[in-house]
Amino acid sequence: MPPKPRQIKVEQRSALAAMQQLEQRSDEELEREQKYRAAAQAILGARAAERYDADGARAYFRKAIAAARPQERMQLRRMADASLALAERRPDDLKEAVQRLGQAPPSGRQLMLLRIMGFIAPPQNAPWYMKVRAILLVVLAVAVLLAIGFLVVKLVALPFGGASTGGALLLGLLLIVVVLGVLILIGRRRQAKARATARTAQRS
Repeated sequence: MPPKPRQIKVEQRSALAAMQQLEQRSDEELEREQKYRAAAQAILGARAAERYDADGARAYFRKAIAAARPQERMQLRRMADASLALAERRPDDLKEAVQRLGQAPPSGRQLMLLRIMGFIAPPQNAPWYMKVRAILLVVLAVAVLLAIGFLVVKLVALPFGGASTGGALLLGLLLIVVVLGVLILIGRRRQAKARATARTAQRS
């Protein structure tokens, strides 16, 4: 009896090593992967979850679990729970699922951003009133940002004789676009850095 659990532990390590090796491949290469099909489908499911594609992530993880060995399916189900919680913007479930995987939970800021995403971009299977609320919130946010940009331009232009209403609106819009672009760029860089740190931690 003692050799059996030892053999399972070695198989689990080899599957994890295969998943780390496949992470660098493109989606098309992962779709064609047959030797490590379970690992490839799990990576595709995680990538779909990062795009907030819950249906795609669910389909990939079903294929991964079906192709996996029995001793690997529990870990894949936990990965699926974490990925689907991310795709469906469920921060509390995401925190619990990540902890069940034995990893550090997302920070409070990350969970707050995911909660905001759930308000302004609910999943496709959300009730109609949540989608209507999201549209209203987006319209309100755009109006507030335009007002802020308009006021900033007006205040900056005061020492130079002021600015017309139309010009202030246009310049305010350009200002908001530039600021949002910079914030998005910084956010993507931080997200890429966090993913790289997480992969390094998993390999160590």
